[in-house]
Amino acid sequence: MQTFTTIAELRAALAPHRLDDRTIGLVPTMGYLHVGHMELARRALADNDIVVATIFVNPLQFGANEDLARYPRDLARDQAMLEAAGVHYLFAPGVADMYPRPMETVVDVPTLGSELEGSVRPGHFAGVATVVTKLFNIAGPDRAYFGEKDYQQLAIIRRMVADLAQPLEVIGVPTVREADGLACSSRNVYLSAEERAAAAIVPRALDEAERLVAAGETDAKRLEAAVTAFIAGEPLAKPEVVAIRDPDTLGEIASVGDRPVLLLLFVRFGSTKLLDNRVIGPKNAKKVA
Repeated sequence: MQTFTTIAELRAALAPHRLDDRTIGLVPTMGYLHVGHMELARRALADNDIVVATIFVNPLQFGANEDLARYPRDLARDQAMLEAAGVHYLFAPGVADMYPRPMETVVDVPTLGSELEGSVRPGHFAGVATVVTKLFNIAGPDRAYFGEKDYQQLAIIRRMVADLAQPLEVIGVPTVREADGLACSSRNVYLSAEERAAAAIVPRALDEAERLVAAGETDAKRLEAAVTAFIAGEPLAKPEVVAIRDPDTLGEIASVGDRPVLLLLFVRFGSTKLLDNRVIGPKNAKKVA
């Protein structure tokens, strides 16, 4: 595996493959990789001739009081994991490589991006959409791979690609979970031992929501309230968002039971916020994550 830090180097490496009509898969990450990222790489390798992983902790998507400085980083460890997986190229630029001067251009999906997580992290999803567009422009992939754990992010990227006619396919990959059901996340390392044990309440809340729907609950607000109370029963858990939404538009809905619905959870443990979601519905409808 070759590692590049500059845009010109990566483009030069990919140009011969593009001339030979080899397909290129892109796996954008912020590093500190886990088995969920490795599943993205596995899918990309199965689908494409050439796979590029990227590691870039993007300052545009962090707010003033967020965890940019302490976001976990271990490039040598990540390189070893990607090389063992068979990834062909790693693009690991610094901030000066990606943003040699302050960015004036912003890509935004304002309606989707101001909902839910966007309502408490203004500007976050504009930062995500901007850096992802830049990575697409740099690598020119045929396909790009994102985890379904970050459901809102995936929905925004899909809408952005459709609206801008960007010439690639966005592939959502199901959430990979730890033994107790907690979704794999780079931020799990922030949890203390006590918080980590308490965090199992998050996937259990998804199961509880499915149980309530199977038992006949159809009112979205009542379901949200019941799941909120269930999570709050864990003293270390602070539910910030418990939302029933349309899986395609993320719009609010009133009733559950006649069609699949999306349950989104943002739960704080100390200073760490965990995200999770599940599509639930009639007869235990197909799960997305």
